Amino acid sequence: MKKDKLIAKKSLGQNFITDENFLQKLSSLIITDNNSLIIEIGPGKGALTKELIKKEIKQILVIEKDDRLINNLKIFSKEFKNLKVIHDDALKIDYNKIIKKNSIIVGNLPFNISSNLLINWISLNNWPPLYRKMYLMFQKEVGERILAPHGSKQYGRLSVITQSRCKIKKLLVAKSKIFSPEPKVDGIVLEFTPHSKNIDMDIKNLEIIVRNAFSQRRKKIKTTLSSYIQYLDQLSINSDLRPENLSVTEYCKLAKLMK
Repeated sequence: MKKDKLIAKKSLGQNFITDENFLQKLSSLIITDNNSLIIEIGPGKGALTKELIKKEIKQILVIEKDDRLINNLKIFSKEFKNLKVIHDDALKIDYNKIIKKNSIIVGNLPFNISSNLLINWISLNNWPPLYRKMYLMFQKEVGERILAPHGSKQYGRLSVITQSRCKIKKLLVAKSKIFSPEPKVDGIVLEFTPHSKNIDMDIKNLEIIVRNAFSQRRKKIKTTLSSYIQYLDQLSINSDLRPENLSVTEYCKLAKLMK
């Protein structure tokens, strides 16, 4: 794609990756085969797209909201016939319609909507989902919350919901200097592999439970989960515990008891 002087939009949470070594390293860690459909969120100027297109894949869909970037992406798609450009807001797309078997979701996610996008992909109608993996960039602090074990300060709603449905692995730390403009914080790339441990659980019930539990972190669950005392008793969970003391498994068991 041709060079340009487009400035990242703060309102869209844009931070373009400019370090080619990092892009090559990231691409090498994304496991694909010739049946893979890559769905790239927020390709921006196409820096990572150019690396991904070199891989043996069936197709790559790029989803970009910014009007200024679409023409360049479409020019690029004429050169590579298996590249399709979707001009839309990633938060408004019905992923149940575009995610196919062997899909892989990839994204240097806009920091301001990264958690919302993740919850969308974790909460798809059918589980396990058709996508095989997700390789996603977050602010380092958000990534650490996703990875956090129970009992830690970072452990919370995001930790429980994501870990209930995926095995999560830290892949790369992205230093702030590789971005333009340079953010105040580093990024982190995580790999998500869906699992079927809680296939019989309604994810919406889990969201309700953890939202209540962590609404007041310093309160004991006998206060924040007072509506579910009978379930706590049924599972022999001590109601004097604080929300960060319950494991993902315990939260999932509570969600499964909800009608």
